[in-house]
Amino acid sequence: MSNPSEDAEVSQALLTNRTMDIAVALIFMALAALFMFDCVRIGFGWSEGQGPASGFFPFYISLFMTLASLANLQRAVTRTEPDGDEVFVTRKGMMRVLSVLVPTAAYVLAIQYLGIYVSSAIFITLFMIAARTPVWRAGLVGFGTALALFMMFERWFLVPLPKGPLEAMLGF
Repeated sequence: MSNPSEDAEVSQALLTNRTMDIAVALIFMALAALFMFDCVRIGFGWSEGQGPASGFFPFYISLFMTLASLANLQRAVTRTEPDGDEVFVTRKGMMRVLSVLVPTAAYVLAIQYLGIYVSSAIFITLFMIAARTPVWRAGLVGFGTALALFMMFERWFLVPLPKGPLEAMLGF
């Protein structure tokens, strides 16, 4: 007899392994085609006395990438993969992934406008608040981490990182 909670979890399946195999193979083939197109543009031949052109090795790596993707696509489409119909991700699992992916994408976007230090402080603080950490502690850790990163990179290593309007206003 099957477990009702497992049946509910499987019934909320979003993608199977086979679907993802097909999608990844097509994405890799598209990327390989783009790389090969650019290698043709910059040259991928071999010149006597000079050796390979700058696109030679990337072109052939892309060609092998295409062939491997075609093999994976063929296996997925013809259903020769034994675990192809198993669940790749459920609705609940995808929500967990998105709960980290979306804030991380927002963080990367915020770096362009706020700089890395302010964005990092906000990102760390909000994640800690989401994990039910008291707001005062989350804010302290977020600010402290951003300050430590600033001191480490800007002052000790002398490596400037992207700054935003707040750092400019404060003269950093």
